[in-house]
Amino acid sequence: MANGDKRRNRKRDRVSKRYKVRYDRLVAVVLVLVVLLVVLGSCCKSCSKKDNGKTSGKQAQTTITDNTQQSSIVDNLTSNGETSSLITGTPGDQKPSESQYTTEVHKADDVNRGNLILVNSAHEYKFIEGDTELEVIYYNHDDTHYHVSDLVTKLDTEALDHLNQLMDGFYDAETNSDIYVIGAYRTAEEQDEKYNYGNSQFQGGYSDYHTGRSFDLGIFPTDGSSSGYYMPTGVYGWIDEHAAEYGFVVRFPEGKDSVTGERQRDYTYRYVGVPHAVYMKQNKLCLEEYIDKIKEHTNESPLEVTVGNKLYQIYYAAANATGDTEVPVPSNKTYTVSGNNVDGFIITVSMN
Repeated sequence: MANGDKRRNRKRDRVSKRYKVRYDRLVAVVLVLVVLLVVLGSCCKSCSKKDNGKTSGKQAQTTITDNTQQSSIVDNLTSNGETSSLITGTPGDQKPSESQYTTEVHKADDVNRGNLILVNSAHEYKFIEGDTELEVIYYNHDDTHYHVSDLVTKLDTEALDHLNQLMDGFYDAETNSDIYVIGAYRTAEEQDEKYNYGNSQFQGGYSDYHTGRSFDLGIFPTDGSSSGYYMPTGVYGWIDEHAAEYGFVVRFPEGKDSVTGERQRDYTYRYVGVPHAVYMKQNKLCLEEYIDKIKEHTNESPLEVTVGNKLYQIYYAAANATGDTEVPVPSNKTYTVSGNNVDGFIITVSMN
């Protein structure tokens, strides 16, 4: 019995040891698996964070790019100097087209010079030196397009240049060269002679021809038909229709006798400059009426005139009774200043 029990006990011990060994191995395997799972989990989290980091970086980069683009657009609008012209109701209630102004000093006699001076029975021409630069028409025009009646008739250079352009346009449109300039600049002595012989009601000093910007037209057809003073009929109507586009107006238009002090004359033209001529023609104003009209407009509320695709602002500045006058002029636009031969200056600004 004792020996049998010993054998059974040894056998049980061997089995127990075998099971213990197997249990230890199982525990070891489980621990290894747990460790692997932990490691794998850590790796997954790490990868996930990296992916999330990359995604967040892309999103942030996209946002920055978008903001940069928007900022660039805004900056461009702000810095190109034209933002105000695209906005209505700018700060300070300034007009979108209003320029910045400075002042320009003009002497007292500057009131008596320029393309817009008014000369009539009430306003004497002063013959200010430098007001006109006279040229003989005969030597300074294309005589295949129009003619001049003599070798001495003169016009101011600027007026003559625009007359040549007008006559070139007429010839190109109608292939007609029947037009003659039959009178233009007059000295005070020449005007007095006409007055004394009863050929004019204006004494020397009070004729618009003194300005070198007024002239008379005649029609002398090459076919020998009836000739005489210019009339805007037939093909010749082109001149009257388009004269304002070249800066000319009829000096003594129909229905204005009581204002100009002179009878209606279709053949006397006066150079005043393009925007003024266009406005006068559109609104049926003579020069006297236009001079008064401009006085309603200052640089703070200018008259705006559009000719084709060009915009002009026109305004008046009163002259001091004596001495110099500081005239407001734009600091960043092209402009001209003309006296009105009455009491002030007319400023014409080219806005584009």
